[in-house]
Amino acid sequence: MAGLRTTPIFRALHRPNLIMGGERRPVLMLIISSVGLAVSSLNVVAFVVSAVLWVAGIFYLRMMAKSDQYMIAVYLRSLRYKGYYAPRSRPQCNK
Repeated sequence: MAGLRTTPIFRALHRPNLIMGGERRPVLMLIISSVGLAVSSLNVVAFVVSAVLWVAGIFYLRMMAKSDQYMIAVYLRSLRYKGYYAPRSRPQCNK
């Protein structure tokens, strides 16, 4: 009897796609909005507000990703569902 063959499973194939510890799309939107705010107004107050927005946003996005890596994707998908589905199995009975 030969020994059991092992197949390596690489982490990059099943690990969630995170940037800076947060979900990819919200982090990129946060980067665009905070940099856009700072660059568009070009004053010290806007830079401070942009920095506070950046730090608080990354903190909360990382907390969300630590709880569930796909939380925002699941929430956005749940918005497409109806509030009530009739208890019928056939589509022609849903009139």
